[in-house]
Parts: sequence; C-alpha cells; structure tokens
Amino acid sequence: MKIKQGYKQTEVGLIPDDWEVKVLADCCIKITDGTHDTPKPVKSGVPFLTAIHVKENHIDYVNCYYLPDEVHRMIYNRYNPEKNDVLMVNIGAGVATTALVTVNYEFSLKNVALLKPDNSQLIGAFLNYWQLKSKLTIINSISTGGAQPFLSLNQIGCLKIALPTLTEQTTIANALSDADALITSLEKLIAKKRNIKQGAMQKLLQPKEGWKVKRLVDFLDYEQPTEYLVTNTEYDDNNQTPVLTAGKTFILGYTNEEHGIFTNLPVIIFDDFTTAIKYVEFPFKAKSSAMKMLIPKNESVNLRFIYEIMLQIKYPLGDHKRHWIAEYRNLEIKIPPTQAEQTRIATILSDMDNEITALENKLEKYKKIKLGMMQNLLTGRIRLI
Repeated sequence: MKIKQGYKQTEVGLIPDDWEVKVLADCCIKITDGTHDTPKPVKSGVPFLTAIHVKENHIDYVNCYYLPDEVHRMIYNRYNPEKNDVLMVNIGAGVATTALVTVNYEFSLKNVALLKPDNSQLIGAFLNYWQLKSKLTIINSISTGGAQPFLSLNQIGCLKIALPTLTEQTTIANALSDADALITSLEKLIAKKRNIKQGAMQKLLQPKEGWKVKRLVDFLDYEQPTEYLVTNTEYDDNNQTPVLTAGKTFILGYTNEEHGIFTNLPVIIFDDFTTAIKYVEFPFKAKSSAMKMLIPKNESVNLRFIYEIMLQIKYPLGDHKRHWIAEYRNLEIKIPPTQAEQTRIATILSDMDNEITALENKLEKYKKIKLGMMQNLLTGRIRLI
C-alpha cells in the first residue's frame, strides 16, 4: 500500500513525518501505583479513589471514599498525584480506563496507576486522550489466563504513544476537551429533563377525587412471543429489524430475518420474570420467550396512559417465576374517569419522553463525532496547525 506523502508507517500506525513514537517510560517522570492495602474508609477526610471511581475521561470525586488524614499521609508520598497527571485503572474489569486529574487537592489511590508526564515532552490531557483511543488495543494485548485483567507498571511503561509537538498536543487536547464539554452539558440537560418528567409523572398520576379503581386486565390483553422469536443471533447494525428485550438493554441488535415480525403497534413489552416494561411503536422481533406483548383490549384504551401508570407500580419480586397471568394483570390501578383526561396526561408525558429521546439521540451523535475526532486528530490524519 502506498504511503501518503508526509506520513510514515510506525508501530502505532500511520502518523505524520514530524511526529515521533515513544514509550511512556521515556516521556513520563514517574509511573507508579497507589496502596495495595485496603484502608478503612470514613465519611469525610481525604478522597480515596479506587478503580470504580476512575470513569472514562473523568473521575468520580462525589461518590468516592475517604481516609483520615493520618492514614492518607502514611501512603501519600509514594505517588504524590497532582493536577494534569493521568490515572489508569491497572486491575479488574475497568483495566486501561484513564482519566485526567483536574483538581489540586490531595487524594489517595488503590488499584489505580498514576502517570506523571514529563511536561517538556508530553502534556497530561494529550496522554489521556491517546490512552482512551488505545484502550481496546491495550485490553486485547493483556493475557489474563483466567485471572483478573492486570497491567503491571512495567507494561504501562512499555506502551507506545505518537507524539506531535507540545503546541500541537495542546491544540488537539483543547479540541477534544471542547467536545467533551459539549457532551457533558448535554448529559446534564438530559438528567434535568428526566427529573422534570419524574416530577410531572408523580403529580399528574397521583389519584384524585373521582378516579376509578380498575385492574390492568380490564385494559390489556397479551400475546405470547413464540412466533416472533429471532432464530439467528448474529446481529448486524446494517440490518433493518431490531431485536428487543424489555430490560435495560432494550435493543439487543438488528436482524435480517423477514418473517415473524411484530407489527401490532403500539405495544407494551413485558418481561414475565422481572416485570420490566417498554413502550414500543416500531416493528420488531423478540429474543426471550419470557416476553409478553401487552395490547389494548379495545380502541377506547389509551395504551400510553396505561404504560405510564405501570411505571409507577412498585411490585415486589420474589421467586423466579412468571408473573403476568398469575398476579400482575390483576393488580389494581386508579385512573381518571374520562378518556379525555387520560389522553391529556398521556400526551404531556409522551411529549416529555420525545424531547428526552431527541436529546439522547443528539448525545449519541456527539459521542460518535468525538470518536471520529479522536481517530483523526490523534493519528494526524487531520491537523489543526
């Protein structure tokens, strides 16, 4: 393959001629880790970060543990974390996850490596974004032998990085940081909208004088998923038909199967074991035989309103058994006496959901744009200076 003029092939891929490849040990003044002990945490004191507090590209200081100052002092001096250092999880499920230190106050570490970049060669923000881009490659290079994934300090020091000039590193890091700021602001807006919707649900669905007591079975029939079950689980995003579960994952993937597609919409899908529900308005296939399709008994039933009511139900799960026929469908609910009031409430909540969904779609688009930026900027395919 012909190499583009101005670029060279290296151990980390195709990069500009004026970039160089180094190992982290040669461009960090220190690579170390935190305590290997498990100090007893307290409710206040010095932040104590473990692997679960190092999220992708940020650190969860809010939900971290704490150590008494005297305990912290016993273990602090060995690594001395500072602003613009990089943390990397080096053991467990989150191995190779990195985050930039953005605070000046002291904290302690466990199961997390600390990388202190040599500022004459490498800035922390660039290092963090490079490692985020390289995370999957790092994980695939680890041989665990059935044990927990683990990166030794020596392995971390041997990781390779492509280095542009400090000026270009700063420009790249700033561009990606701006993208992160946009993503973070959108995540906060979505969280705010969800809280607003939750408050609206509690107010609108709170039973009022004149509301009638009914059972779910008065409004819903059900259909078994047997004829809609997917047979080939080799999913591909290029296929057209989503395969659904009522659980948190919701869309498991996309199938090219053209038979047995559920089209009697809208519908509530119900997990017979967990009682999880989803409101669906598009054709789909099902994965689990435990899923039931809940459909309105007649045209007068506002299915969206019933779905919102069901979201408020606090149902105690006990043994691993099927619930709909035996118990769940006979649960009592309270509803407004008129169909017009039910429709009004359902419309308000549905509009809120649509707004949240639009924001979530925008968030996913921004995340994909950021991934594209990382691939292009951190390899020099696109240069900002």
